[in-house]
Amino acid sequence: MNFEFTVEQEDIRKAAREFAQKEFTVEKAREFDLKEEFPFDIWKKACNQGFIAVHFPEKYGGQGLGLLEDVIIIEEFCRVDSTIGMAITHVKLGSEIILKHGNEEQKEKYLSGIPKGETISAAAFTEPARGSALSELLDTKASKKEDGYLINGTKTFISNALIANYFVVLCQTNPKISPPYRGQSILLVEKDTEGLEITPLKNKMGNRAQTFGELAFSDCYVSKDRLVGEENKGFYYTMEYLNESRVQVAAAALGMAECAFDKALNYAKERTVFGQKLLDLSIIQHKIAEMTAKIECVKLIVYKAAWLVDKGKPDPLIASVAKLEAARTATYVANEAIQILGGYGYMADQDVERIYRDTRGSEIYEGTNEIQKNTIANWLIKRIGKQ
Repeated sequence: MNFEFTVEQEDIRKAAREFAQKEFTVEKAREFDLKEEFPFDIWKKACNQGFIAVHFPEKYGGQGLGLLEDVIIIEEFCRVDSTIGMAITHVKLGSEIILKHGNEEQKEKYLSGIPKGETISAAAFTEPARGSALSELLDTKASKKEDGYLINGTKTFISNALIANYFVVLCQTNPKISPPYRGQSILLVEKDTEGLEITPLKNKMGNRAQTFGELAFSDCYVSKDRLVGEENKGFYYTMEYLNESRVQVAAAALGMAECAFDKALNYAKERTVFGQKLLDLSIIQHKIAEMTAKIECVKLIVYKAAWLVDKGKPDPLIASVAKLEAARTATYVANEAIQILGGYGYMADQDVERIYRDTRGSEIYEGTNEIQKNTIANWLIKRIGKQ
């Protein structure tokens, strides 16, 4: 077991942090948060520097690196700033499904623009009446028509909805099969497709620079060449994708926890109370110790989850553990940071309240904490049954 990063990985970490420290100014972050706007200029610069989709093959604009390298960049960006970091590292949502199961024409058309800063993708899985329960019969139906599919239904809480060039949509193509997840497929729908209406969802608690929206499909026609992989294999592709995307979300949560920790520690080192530094008080030292312990544990599981993917051994149990613990730790650390800063932590001027708002979403999207526990338990039970 080697717990050291390679020289290349350390160089990537250093470069990502230096870029973020230069571009992710507090003033910009507060503005994007307040206005609920995506940081297009910073995203373009990040793409030009080669920080986006580094795990894509070179033929599609990436650097041919692993998920671990992508995780390092996500962590560092979110450590510098949660709001901007989350927004610009999650511009490739759903694209890995195309990377693994799309044909060559689809890969060239839909993937190549992401690392270049020309294209943004969005994953459309969640429905108003379904939430994270993707294995149920979906309300979004795609029926065969002529040489393609006619889509009807609604997807909600879709990240990047307002800025995405295309959507990776999970649809029910066979509503009669049992269990229903065996009749789901992945279809690609471009933003200007007739029959697709996109409605903004505003006033989110956090992650406000990452646009949110609802997709309404009304007799939305797509040709058969928009089918990714095989028909009725969409649920399996989605679950496979989540093994990676949950690790990326966990990396973002890890970075946000570190961001909150850094601010709390710096404040405790400078703040004087009762004639001594805040950091000299044992109760504050205990808080710092607890925060450190949780962050260090999360680092190990997040890096392990990414490493397993790169080794060709993705583990749904480990991915869910990473996502669950990273999300809970991020919220815990941000909450403790507010407590350490006291009244100042409750105010926007110190930014820890914004970090807290950003961390809270990580316990919901890409599968709630409860869904992660279900996944962990289900895989554990399966493995016990094989012994």
